[in-house]
Amino acid sequence: MQEQNRLNQVKAEGKNFLRSFEEEDLKQLLESRGFPVYRAQQITAWLWQKGESNVDKWTDLPKDLRAWIKEHSEVDTLRLTDNLQSQDDTVKFTFALADEANVEIESVLIPSRDGKRNTLCVSSQAGCAIGCTFCATGTLGLLKNLKWYHILEQLVHVQKATGKRITNVVFMGMGEPMQNLKNVITAIRKMHKYFNLGYRHITVSTVGIPKGIIKLADELPKVRLALSLHSAIQYKREQIIPLAQAISLEQIVDALKYYYEKHGRWLTYEYVLLPGFNDSKEDANALVEMGYKVPAKINIIPFNPFPEAPFRAPTKREIYRFAAMLERKYPYPVTVRMPRGRDIAGACGQLALLHKRKILESLQER
Repeated sequence: MQEQNRLNQVKAEGKNFLRSFEEEDLKQLLESRGFPVYRAQQITAWLWQKGESNVDKWTDLPKDLRAWIKEHSEVDTLRLTDNLQSQDDTVKFTFALADEANVEIESVLIPSRDGKRNTLCVSSQAGCAIGCTFCATGTLGLLKNLKWYHILEQLVHVQKATGKRITNVVFMGMGEPMQNLKNVITAIRKMHKYFNLGYRHITVSTVGIPKGIIKLADELPKVRLALSLHSAIQYKREQIIPLAQAISLEQIVDALKYYYEKHGRWLTYEYVLLPGFNDSKEDANALVEMGYKVPAKINIIPFNPFPEAPFRAPTKREIYRFAAMLERKYPYPVTVRMPRGRDIAGACGQLALLHKRKILESLQER
């Protein structure tokens, strides 16, 4: 494990990024420079629990250690590049990787309307290889798998920027978590340790990768699971989710049953409503059948269009018509998640897509 952690460590102009270190590796580094190893625990607390990037404020460390850290290390592995607040209090953040400035990721803070919860939607990859036709992130392609510290650091910067404690985390930002599962699992365990987040307050969303679902069930059975379903009809899934051509709904259902047996709680079927494509009576009936196979609540998400998207946004009438069809037969709760943050390109990948286009336009002008 320690060898792998060393491989994960990154450097900037010869300097170590402190947040890329595990605590045990920090101890070895400090010991090799003649500093007491117990300082590693203090440094870790400043990095994560306190979320302080200014080494001068680490006042429980001696001056000589702080001076050495500033000379030989950088703290942050992410750099905030954009911060937009919606009229509905949703806040969208765009970060560049500190060692790869042209690679950007997104996080979205979604406060509950009653003020009791602050849910952070985090990215697990920069871009995404799945290529779902209704997703802005899919147009970017896969740029990079994020390390555990890139994922965890999103919480640090958002809490510091807003002054709000993150109470819930959803892996519904950029990327397919199951294709970067090792780093996702490590990040979740550290969220629990450093941010006191209960595992049941963390949700991992996947388009449906059976091996990943089973591994997550074995490693973290208390973490909630959401399936990006979008159609319970196989041939329709294949039209909007390229991966569905290689993985059938039957395979996914088998993995979901395994997860449900481990977890014992309902899953969530995320269903982006695409008018004229997946909102018919046939689509509703197929969803009802899915509910009888594996208990799950359905979360209907009205499509949030992005430039050149192949679908339009559904009307309220279309949304509630489909919800009503489901509610008449579906054995579990059906909810509608109305879009938030539309005025700030709040859908996953939209802001990064706009940034990418601006960069390309700038290069073309040169």
